[in-house]
Amino acid sequence: MSASPNSPKARSGALRNIAAAVVVLAIAIAGYFAFFGSQQRVPDATFTLLSGQKVSTADLKGKVYLINFWATSCATCMQEMPQMVQTYNRYKGEGLEFVAVAMNYDAPMYVANYAQTRQLPFKVAMDDGSAAKQFGNVQLTPTTFVVDRNGKILKRYVGEPQFAELDQLLQKALST
Repeated sequence: MSASPNSPKARSGALRNIAAAVVVLAIAIAGYFAFFGSQQRVPDATFTLLSGQKVSTADLKGKVYLINFWATSCATCMQEMPQMVQTYNRYKGEGLEFVAVAMNYDAPMYVANYAQTRQLPFKVAMDDGSAAKQFGNVQLTPTTFVVDRNGKILKRYVGEPQFAELDQLLQKALST
């Protein structure tokens, strides 16, 4: 025999379900803010450029910049790279910086060859695995971070960005 909907037993069960839902919601909200709140700032990372020079996120403070994790073996990376070059060329005069960070599994010879033959106009770095880890354990390529002058991550794109949206985001960030 089941309890009638108005019985004390049914009401206490309903209250328990509501309380459980509130607790789950509170934990979800706290988790969201703990994860995304801490992910708002760019991590302290250093990139080793193909030239051997080192560039850190601290060096880029005060600038709007893109960090693009990519690989020569990634078809989507190769597809988006010409548009990334166009984006950089369009905004570099306004102060945009760009660091293309090749993943640690990418052969340095392939990266150097690609950067040279395509005449990539921005900084190209090789990751030893530490930068990808510092940026939230990046594993999927391409992954691009848009960072404002204060070191705040404005957007993280996994996969090819919507370039119209990226343009609007860069225009806004560069104008402030």
